[in-house]
Amino acid sequence: MSLLALASSAARLSNQALRTGALNNGLIGTQRLFSTDESVKQEVAAQFSKWNSALATLDPSKVASCYAPDGVLLPTVSNKVRRTKEEIVDYFQQFLKLRPQGKIDQANVRILSPNSAINSGVYTFDLVKDGQPTKVQARYSFTYRKIGNDWYIADHHSSAMPEKV
Repeated sequence: MSLLALASSAARLSNQALRTGALNNGLIGTQRLFSTDESVKQEVAAQFSKWNSALATLDPSKVASCYAPDGVLLPTVSNKVRRTKEEIVDYFQQFLKLRPQGKIDQANVRILSPNSAINSGVYTFDLVKDGQPTKVQARYSFTYRKIGNDWYIADHHSSAMPEKV
């Protein structure tokens, strides 16, 4: 088969996969391109516990170490988008003063590829504000990227719920 025919065949297969949505499910035809088994979903879901444990140390650098080198944070209690490790550390220097501990209320884990995944849903934070315990419920999305054998936060968005539940 010539190189041109091979490229044309690959393009047809790719277009067919995009039209049928097969790539969204990790499938081309009936062949799976990457694992979407429960163990990978559990591995991704466990990243929240890793991040939450880093919060419990009250060390902004430990929390920032959960983010990819080019990770982006759109935080709950700041209007500033954090695009560098230094900016992420700066945010957590303030946020950790509230002694946050999170709990997932609803999670939706999706595996996008062997090296990327999303976990989005709703979480609740126990905080101490002005010496008084309080709770804040927020929507979240974590996009993770696997680098080597470890998952890192590539993108993290969190916003307080707009209405009281």
